[in-house]
Amino acid sequence: MDGSGTDLLIAEDLLLLLLDDEKGTMPAATQHQPLLGGALLIELALDGLVEVGEKHRLWRTTPVHATAGVEPSDPELRAAVRVVAAKQRNAQDLVNRIGKGARERLLGRLVARGILEQREGRFLGLFPHTTWPAADVAHERQVRQRLHDILVTGLEPDPRSASLVALLHAVGQVHKQVGAPGVPAGDVRRRAKAISEGAWAADAVRDAVQASQAAMTAAVAAATTAATASSGS
Repeated sequence: MDGSGTDLLIAEDLLLLLLDDEKGTMPAATQHQPLLGGALLIELALDGLVEVGEKHRLWRTTPVHATAGVEPSDPELRAAVRVVAAKQRNAQDLVNRIGKGARERLLGRLVARGILEQREGRFLGLFPHTTWPAADVAHERQVRQRLHDILVTGLEPDPRSASLVALLHAVGQVHKQVGAPGVPAGDVRRRAKAISEGAWAADAVRDAVQASQAAMTAAVAAATTAATASSGS
């Protein structure tokens, strides 16, 4: 199937950008669970499927609840909104819950659409190892071109593109996804930071972005602490 022109979720666009097209692997340090959970929560907010309640001093971020009587047609978004509807939780909690298992499910969807290929092998000839190299890069090229137009040329981003920029910026990947010879990486990062902090988003979307960033920071800190404790034992 030709991936060009296909409407994908923000989380799927993220996966395509972060995956190495030839190796079919993601950067080792990427905390994909809160990242993809944040992308899914942002998509729900953009579509008006979740709302943000009033901030309470006991919540680190504002509580999120599902919009009554509305259910998305996409199965991944439908599952995510049901998690939101099950119990009122703050956004930082939700990005981890929604992101659980999302990577594998979304990779499977991209394989089914002919955009990725699933390959089974063995790491060091011993350990089972799955990779997802690109099978059709047309859609990914369109996404990268739009990022270039926004971050280098100065095109004003729509909310969806701005959300993608904010998520890539949160994991320090935005400058690596934009090919801009002669443009300093610092300039690209500053533009991405300005977009991430801009007034383009409604409260629900902004809170989802901030929650995803906070959850990823916490996940990285926890992983670093665990690694330090392990090396010291």
